[in-house]
Amino acid sequence: MKFVSAAAFVAFAFLAQPLAAQTDAPAPALSEQQQRTVDRLIDMALDDGLAWELLESLTTEIGPRLGGSEAEARARDWGVKKLKDLGFKNIRIETYEMPYWERVREEAEIVSPFPQKLAMTALGRSSATPEGGLTAEVVRFRTMAELAAAPETGLEGKIVFVDEPMARTQDGSGYGTAVRKRSMAAVEAGKRGAVASLIRSAGTDFHRNPHTGGGLRGQGATVVPAGALSNPDADQLARAIERADGPVTVKLNIQVRTEESVQSGNVVGEIPGETDELIVIGGHLDSWDLGTGAIDDGAGIAITTAAAKLVGDLRGKPKRTIRVVMWGAEEVGLYGARAYAEQHKDDLDRHILAGESDFGAGRIYRFDSGFGDETVAKAAPMQAALHRLAIASGPNVGTGGPDVGPIRRLGVPVFTLRQDGTDYFDLHHTPDDTLDKVDPSDIQQNVAAWAAVIYMASEMEGDFGRLPVASDE
Repeated sequence: MKFVSAAAFVAFAFLAQPLAAQTDAPAPALSEQQQRTVDRLIDMALDDGLAWELLESLTTEIGPRLGGSEAEARARDWGVKKLKDLGFKNIRIETYEMPYWERVREEAEIVSPFPQKLAMTALGRSSATPEGGLTAEVVRFRTMAELAAAPETGLEGKIVFVDEPMARTQDGSGYGTAVRKRSMAAVEAGKRGAVASLIRSAGTDFHRNPHTGGGLRGQGATVVPAGALSNPDADQLARAIERADGPVTVKLNIQVRTEESVQSGNVVGEIPGETDELIVIGGHLDSWDLGTGAIDDGAGIAITTAAAKLVGDLRGKPKRTIRVVMWGAEEVGLYGARAYAEQHKDDLDRHILAGESDFGAGRIYRFDSGFGDETVAKAAPMQAALHRLAIASGPNVGTGGPDVGPIRRLGVPVFTLRQDGTDYFDLHHTPDDTLDKVDPSDIQQNVAAWAAVIYMASEMEGDFGRLPVASDE
């Protein structure tokens, strides 16, 4: 998954105030029949095994699903078949073109003065080292800010090592800081004449599992090979530098394969409603290639598909159409999300509300609306209905999720069901992202919350306002 920028976090934090302070409009109430339906949906979801079956099927039958790969194509076929089997309608794959990158070889080792292997993975879109690798002295920086402030001379021919740790938090806010080194270390190293960059993984675990992830490239920047060390190996390299009497030399070998353009796509299916207004939900179908993408983001696919199915089965024809989107190629650059926004730009007025599940499989602890200011009161009955699931009421700062971002910035209102991410970054983008890390009861709690919210969103009179259109769109 991806996160909004630091600037966006500041903007949303500024808006984080109680609902009552943002509007004096009275909160709409559910009818007795609607409240009974919400309670029944929750009861059914807490005893439903469909999401687990979908997640087990995807991670077992497809496995890793790197964006643009043959495996991701098989995942799209899997998604189409599952939606058909479950009775969804208007099922299709909306295709787009994207660049392709895959790892071929990745090795790192301390050559001197303390020879030993290091657990390292190439970062997404890394360039390759020369065939056979490169060997150079390592220069350590404790933070990304320290590297960015370094003189632009003196690192020629060196390997830059950014050793900044990540904070463990429930809401994942530590990631925003930690991921900057993943995005920019190779750029800043290249500016200074370095031959490669290494970072401490953007993760919170203490296993020898390096965390991969996409690396951004500055326009016109010198691109150098980029890798991430597992946290224990980052510790080891830091100790080696501290103990050595002279330079510490590392050999780094990263080989990759790229293609300028390959086809990917978004899988779309619907529960048709009485109107053509759309409630859009889903997750991203692709994953990084080290694990099997169970928490990132097979869980999101399973949760939202099962929730939509429950609403369709219980309600029959909902008032509004529920559209499930399995977005493609999120991890490697939000290609599916951007393509969806472009392909549907002329009918976004029908998109009444949108949300994505893309923060693992932990229990939901808070509901945040992201409605137009004049409709914020509509969040109150949703929040009240979720209290029985131990889900708290949040402010009107929801962002919807990474794949929803492009349509949110075009004005579509959103909601966020916040999951407990305390342990999420122990697993995120690592070989440990596998099915055994998922608790089936947590998945059921997620399905219950999603089913309740999309049912209420379908039933409520009127829309959820519009958000300001971002100036960069």
